[in-house]
Amino acid sequence: QVRLVESGGGLVQAGGSLRLSCTASGSVWRVTVMGWYRQAPGKQRELVAITMSDSSTNYADSVKGRFTISRDNTKNTVILQMNSLKPEDTAVYYCNAIVNLGTYWGQGTQVTVSS
Repeated sequence: QVRLVESGGGLVQAGGSLRLSCTASGSVWRVTVMGWYRQAPGKQRELVAITMSDSSTNYADSVKGRFTISRDNTKNTVILQMNSLKPEDTAVYYCNAIVNLGTYWGQGTQVTVSS
């Protein structure tokens, strides 16, 4: 069994920062892609940022320069540091990872940015 356990999120004013963390636990022997997606009310889930096993990264245009994704392969953990948050960043954020060649999702964590 593999689980993705998320932490972080919450309520912040525009311009503020939040940090999301996600750890893959259970029978983990190989983690390749780790990343974050988000889904705002009435909208489709969209990619925020991903990082590959070689630590290369890719970001949505809307978060470039504001968000930073990083990972600790020794702990099977991915971090999303979110700075200069905007009200349009409000969404449920989901951790996603390819673990042991299977795709897994976290339970989601709410991020709310007030104006």
